[in-house]
Amino acid sequence: MNILYCGDKGIARGVLVSVLSILKHNKQPISFYIATINYKDTVAFSEKSAKFLDELVKRTNKKSFVKLIDATEVFTANLPKKNMGSYFTPCSMLRLYIDKIPELNKLDRILYLDYDVVCRGDLSEFYNTDLDGVEAAGVLDIYGKNFYHYRGLFNFDYMNSGVMLFNVPECLKSGMFEKAVKLCAGRWMMLADQAALNKSIEKRKLCPREFNEQGERPREDTVLHHFSNNFKFFPYFRVQKVKPFEIEKIHKVLKITEYDDILKEYNKLKGNL
Repeated sequence: MNILYCGDKGIARGVLVSVLSILKHNKQPISFYIATINYKDTVAFSEKSAKFLDELVKRTNKKSFVKLIDATEVFTANLPKKNMGSYFTPCSMLRLYIDKIPELNKLDRILYLDYDVVCRGDLSEFYNTDLDGVEAAGVLDIYGKNFYHYRGLFNFDYMNSGVMLFNVPECLKSGMFEKAVKLCAGRWMMLADQAALNKSIEKRKLCPREFNEQGERPREDTVLHHFSNNFKFFPYFRVQKVKPFEIEKIHKVLKITEYDDILKEYNKLKGNL
């Protein structure tokens, strides 16, 4: 199983929680990849953190590993120029460069996860989704599905990019990643990487909500709980932001305690990052 995270040093805490949750429910060999860059004010995910995570996953399965990938050269050679000053860091767009990263473009499939995704069950069913003739599989975006329709007004097809399963050979064949980078280079877009992927993926498979639950609380069947931003309207409009390593907020704001065993382990280990 191949899993990819992308980000700078700021995602380390989230990745630790995410990895711990995956290891709890999945004992098979897993190859974890972390793509990062050193670019201007962006400080790369550290070698120290990657080495610690590598040692951690090997305790569950000796065939598992964590590989840190410096994608700075690839990124700077293909800058997403029109979206460099977006709300998100440039690292959020690194998933668009899979085709240009040697460690990734030779893989059969890759499960991309945002750093704020927590696993609640066995990933095998989702990871082994039939991708024959399909570039990517994912789940509809909880908000965007109502506003963005790329293939007909009543065709709900706008996927959330925080959890995406890529069929790498099919993506290379279609040039999907290259199209997405070109879009980011030439046109400003809201949620640039997500918009670029949705515009560039021609052959997609929509999967059940359980594989990318974006609501503030998981459902009984949730396998991947994505701590994405949620809009709250009462008693006033606001954007609610809670990340999986913000333990006090998880308890007081979301009233969630089911991750306490993972968070207890996180508290013990976070000093190693």
